[in-house]
Amino acid sequence: MRWRRVTVRGPSMSPALSDGDVVLVRCGAPVRAGDVVLVTWDSRPGQLSVKRAVRPDGAGWDVRGDNPFGSTDSATLGPARVRAVARLRLWPRPGRIPAPRH
Repeated sequence: MRWRRVTVRGPSMSPALSDGDVVLVRCGAPVRAGDVVLVTWDSRPGQLSVKRAVRPDGAGWDVRGDNPFGSTDSATLGPARVRAVARLRLWPRPGRIPAPRH
């Protein structure tokens, strides 16, 4: 398994992550519900998105953004393929990624 730095773009993961935050992801790591993940969709080849894993769905995962008013996610695009699991925020506030607010 390899590690990779990823920059978050857009408001979909607010308030846990903001546009411009840098997270450390682990490619090929096992996924659990509640994890922040790096995903792709068959309908949007080449696009990577940072979302929160909700539950397994067929061969993929149902994922959602933490911001329901600013996210395009599985509600629109269907199950996503998880490419990596985010483990830490590196910048601007290093540390664990907060759990979603309900």
